[in-house]
Order: sequence, then C-alpha cells, then structure tokens
Amino acid sequence: MKLIKNIKIGRTNFLKLFIIVIFIFYSSNINSLENSESLEGNFIEIKILDKVSSKNNVLKIKIGDEKKFKNLLIKSLKCKNSEFDDDPEITAYLQVKDLTNKNNNEVFIFNDWTFSSSPTIKPFDHPVYDIWLTKCY
Repeated sequence: MKLIKNIKIGRTNFLKLFIIVIFIFYSSNINSLENSESLEGNFIEIKILDKVSSKNNVLKIKIGDEKKFKNLLIKSLKCKNSEFDDDPEITAYLQVKDLTNKNNNEVFIFNDWTFSSSPTIKPFDHPVYDIWLTKCY
C-alpha cells in the first residue's frame, strides 16, 4: 500500500515538473519572438554625401515610403538591427532611382541590402552621391 502511494506521489511530482518545464520553454520562446520583432524598425536614417558640393545630408525615411532627395528617389523596404550588442550591425533593403536617367531599361540604380558597418559590401555607385545607412529605429 505504501509503495502504491509513493508511485502516485512520484507521478504527480513528475507531472508538475513536466508542466513547469513546458511553461519555461514556452515563455522563453515568446521572449525571443518579442526580441526579434523589436529588432525590426519602422524608420531608417541615411546620410547622403553630395560629392560635388561636399555636403552631407541626413534623411529619415519611413519603411515602405519613397522620399525624393534632389535627383534621387529613395525607398526603404525593410530594416533590422543586429542581435549582438558588442558589434552592432544595421541592415536595410533600399531601392534608389535616378530621376535624371530617362532610360527605362534601368529601373533602379540600387536595389539591394546595405550594411551600416560595411557599406562597400554592396556599394551604392553613383557619380554624384554616396549613401550610407546610419540608423534603424
């Protein structure tokens, strides 16, 4: 009789432990999902260098919106901050059109991901302007 009672207590303790483990696993997954969503931003900030006048301009663009800067039409589709605090990385997907270019064969002069720490990985190549990403928020 005492053995059966100990087995029942053992099953209940195992069940409680199992429920606690499931709860911890579930709550840690929710936290990681919330953190990954907070890494994506709604706005980007880029710096634009006019090579002719040597002037820097800061431009803030809402994700999904187009913004005109002189002869350029710039649109950001997505941006994300890195998960690492020791070496932060900001990435954004940009589309840039040159409005002076009347050739319809070339839709975008830049249509790719750009990286804040290494803008030369996917360089924006334009004779007058340089663009680099500074913030995603």
